[in-house]
Amino acid sequence: MKYLLLFFFFVSATTSCCYAQGADPGTFTNPVLATGPDPWVTFKDGFYYYTNSTGNRLEIWKTKTMPGLAKAPHKTIWKPPVNTSYSKNIWAPELHFLQGKWYMYFAADDGKNENHRLYVIENSSRDPLEGEWVFKGQLGDQTNKWAIDASVFDNHGQLYMIWSGWDGDTNGQQNIYIAKMRDPFTIIGDRVKLSSPELEWEKFGDLRNTDNPPHVNVNEGPEILTHDDKLFLIYSASGCWTDHYALGMLTAKSSADLMDPGSWKKSAQPVFQTNKENSVYAPGHNSFFKSPNGKEDWIIYHANPAPGCGCGNQRSPRMQKFTWRKDGSPDFGIPVKKETPLAIPAG
Repeated sequence: MKYLLLFFFFVSATTSCCYAQGADPGTFTNPVLATGPDPWVTFKDGFYYYTNSTGNRLEIWKTKTMPGLAKAPHKTIWKPPVNTSYSKNIWAPELHFLQGKWYMYFAADDGKNENHRLYVIENSSRDPLEGEWVFKGQLGDQTNKWAIDASVFDNHGQLYMIWSGWDGDTNGQQNIYIAKMRDPFTIIGDRVKLSSPELEWEKFGDLRNTDNPPHVNVNEGPEILTHDDKLFLIYSASGCWTDHYALGMLTAKSSADLMDPGSWKKSAQPVFQTNKENSVYAPGHNSFFKSPNGKEDWIIYHANPAPGCGCGNQRSPRMQKFTWRKDGSPDFGIPVKKETPLAIPAG
């Protein structure tokens, strides 16, 4: 959950830069931008396209190499009309190229958090920084409940959307839902709940000192990672305002019925979490990308540099290579310490 007060103080991610070329020109250091919560990356036609939450607009960075992100050209591609149901608190944008067009999914409201819903814009240009972005409207199932953090993926020719939402109309718990899609801007059928915060490490979120209900439990930021014949749904758990914010994982076979909650198995422990020794706190809301040569797997996530920073503008995007275990599951390791020289993505 990312409350209304979190974004009014966001500064542009380019006002200062924490990216630094190492002594070896083949290295880089984290973070790759000074600020940038909810980072998202996709690759097409030799370029990486990056975006993150800004609060009041949608922006895209375009770069040949992710370590060079801070110096890459970027552009505000869309701003909402004022006084609409989607004019404020724009969170967690994701850019996807689907069925020959670009789509950007995002959550927004009218200034009241309880009115957060999902929306999508479309662009038929080959380059998402060019052409015209057209607002396609709200995207959701027939329940029309509170929803944020949409992501879309294809499995054997079927499009699915996953997101974080409420069961009812009041705050208290965020769950992960899935639904089938007829096309990139239309959900068909009912939503199905895949995950709720049920394990102890998923339930850090005491909000007794705010106007919100106490003990808000959180599953949010779902992302799909595919490897061989398996799907891994990586999600963020516990409140982003706590240092316990961490990544969890659901696993399913790609041949399974993904709309059946029984097809997904939840890992008992976080797969990526705070590392005090490396001064990396509350890592979460990630995405994945391949190295330019397509042979390396990388995770990009936001994290805080110190305890108690909460959901503010100190969250910066960091990235690191990860590997695979013998059972086919991802091994993200531990969050790398800031300013540690890392080899640039291969290729």
